[in-house]
Amino acid sequence: MYSEMETDMSRDDSGQEPDWDTAVDLQLAPAAIIHALFWSAGSVHTGWESCVQHDLVVFEISAIDDHSDNHCRLAEQEYVEDPSEEVTWHDWSVELKLGRVYVSAHWRAGLHDSLAEWDWCAEESEKAFAAAAVLVGKRVRKGLAVEAEPNRRPVPRTHH
Repeated sequence: MYSEMETDMSRDDSGQEPDWDTAVDLQLAPAAIIHALFWSAGSVHTGWESCVQHDLVVFEISAIDDHSDNHCRLAEQEYVEDPSEEVTWHDWSVELKLGRVYVSAHWRAGLHDSLAEWDWCAEESEKAFAAAAVLVGKRVRKGLAVEAEPNRRPVPRTHH
């Protein structure tokens, strides 16, 4: 006996499995994406256009669907919210465009906040980007980078 779901679907009785490139349809609301992928973000929103401002971007990487204009983007931006403030913000934005809808998540830290805060925001946004990229058919792998803190004091010369 077939379940209700199976009787509603047309079946291919030829005995062959569906091709791996067979399109599947999925209805997904922005709330589900936010709940499942962007839960650790400091702020989330939807829109009809991107909130990433190209002139503020200091780094970005995109995963683009091969069959549509859907995409997932991780963009880092730096900005000052209010000219009277002295805080410069670094914002890690994950933007997912599906159809006409943009779903965006933001993690941010002050330019002079602790490295631990920066590392947490970077790690959380990278994990969200990797998970969201799956929705546009892409897999993201993490690369290695070695960073050296800039030397702010003259290095004393010693003889050993």
